[in-house]
Amino acid sequence: MREPSGRPAPGEYADYALDDIAAVPGDDAIAALAALGPETAALFRSLAPVAERGLSYAPGKWPLKVVLGHLIDDERIFAYRILCLARGETQELPGFDQERYAEAGGFAARALESLLAEYAEVRAATLALLRHLPEGGWTRRGRVNGYEASVRGLAFHIAGHELHHLRIVRERYVALAG
Repeated sequence: MREPSGRPAPGEYADYALDDIAAVPGDDAIAALAALGPETAALFRSLAPVAERGLSYAPGKWPLKVVLGHLIDDERIFAYRILCLARGETQELPGFDQERYAEAGGFAARALESLLAEYAEVRAATLALLRHLPEGGWTRRGRVNGYEASVRGLAFHIAGHELHHLRIVRERYVALAG
């Protein structure tokens, strides 16, 4: 039986992610990510009319499909970082400009179901990577965008970041559904 990842300690993720990671339940990144997938899909599907109309809760804020595209991009990037650290990469991994990625992603022009299918595929790939980490893989470390991180810290970041956006969606976008 696979051992749980364990919760990351400070120093295994970026300081800015502390509150988001604290919101992730349990002590296993795989269990947290597996549980979040259906929850995220159900929430976005429940807001399909808001998503398809391209509404946002305030000027300059992303519409729902862009939020979902951002979650997909962020997970892909963090899964790549996980792969690099798990394989012993010694070079620091770069950051990314989330605004530029959101703008260039073309998410607003896509159908919500297309984005949800991609989200499910990305999550399945992330879970496959995490389920097959070699022994000791969870605690492998490296430098990412100016901070020290571990594989499990990055995995918990994916879940915490998603929970952060789900809170915003529930607090600010559900009201738009009327």
